[in-house]
Amino acid sequence: MQQWYNVARVAEIPSPALLIFPDRIEENIQRMIHMAGGPENLRPHVKTHKMSEVVKLKIKYGISKFKCSTLAEAEMVAQCGGKDIMLAMQPVGPNIERFFKLQKHFPNSKFSTLVDTKAIVEQIAASAAAYKQETDLWLDINNGMDRTGVLPGDALRLYTMMSELPFIQARGLHVYDGHIHDRNIMERRNTCERYFEPVVSLIGSIHKSGFRVPVIVAGGTPTFPVHVNRLNTETSPGTCVLWDAGYQEHFPDLSFLPAALVLTRVVSKPGRNLLCLDIGHKAIAAEMPHPRISLLDIPVKTFVNHSEEHLVIESTEAERWKAGDVIYGIPWHICPTVPRYKSAYTISNTMISGEWQIDARDRMITL
Repeated sequence: MQQWYNVARVAEIPSPALLIFPDRIEENIQRMIHMAGGPENLRPHVKTHKMSEVVKLKIKYGISKFKCSTLAEAEMVAQCGGKDIMLAMQPVGPNIERFFKLQKHFPNSKFSTLVDTKAIVEQIAASAAAYKQETDLWLDINNGMDRTGVLPGDALRLYTMMSELPFIQARGLHVYDGHIHDRNIMERRNTCERYFEPVVSLIGSIHKSGFRVPVIVAGGTPTFPVHVNRLNTETSPGTCVLWDAGYQEHFPDLSFLPAALVLTRVVSKPGRNLLCLDIGHKAIAAEMPHPRISLLDIPVKTFVNHSEEHLVIESTEAERWKAGDVIYGIPWHICPTVPRYKSAYTISNTMISGEWQIDARDRMITL
């Protein structure tokens, strides 16, 4: 039986390779928009795919607001015609100057960035005054992830400062809760609401102080179905556009399609029931414990060894495979897998239809 992922002329693709299925990406975008209640409620993260072609597909379906982790991603979105671009990483050092150069270079796009530190707000305000550039800032809130952001109880003073500085516009709050991983959607919803309670209190304090919070940008893919129910909130799913085996396993309530695979080949059979594949650390994300890939068409008993260029697996079906045979797999974590490749082969109706560049895989494009 022909599976959706089998490539008709697979002999033309060297391994390891990243395969992208545009029709599945479009379906995931449409499902994402349906869940959000319309494209205007979305600010999807581009850090998962880092590809201009995916940004163009999102724009095709009416999405105009985007979230980025790096200035290269922000530049990529601007090159595609994105209208509203958030840099979701507080700029420090030379990146402050790069951020303002980006605004000057792409006057038809509206850029903003998040902040959580008084000194950085002051530096950005000074640059905004020097450039005479009205600049939107989001206050980054730490509501439990403990990675970035100011604690809600300490946030009012900084938000007040942002609201009063010349050339600075307090755009709203950024609340990322990537620490919430409950598998059951009801438990995840309850956890999300519990961590969001201090944010609700903060919003009330801001309003009492005479300021306003126009918009909240909240969550990632796991809490996407929770935050879509909030008023004045933009949701920021990212992984759901390509999907991966990790999220498919942990969040069964989210019905997205795997739209990116890796293609690997058997390069050796070093022992009984053992296969060595050409998909090492440099071809698939290896920051997590195994399984780092969900191999299709072959059961894996044990992941024996994973090194820079090789993955050795033990399988009860190893005997039916020979050197050179192709095996497809869904990455466990797609986000850090994508930038391991310079480009991806696009597959449409089982045929190779082209290549998409991973435009923002590096920290700089031009600026």
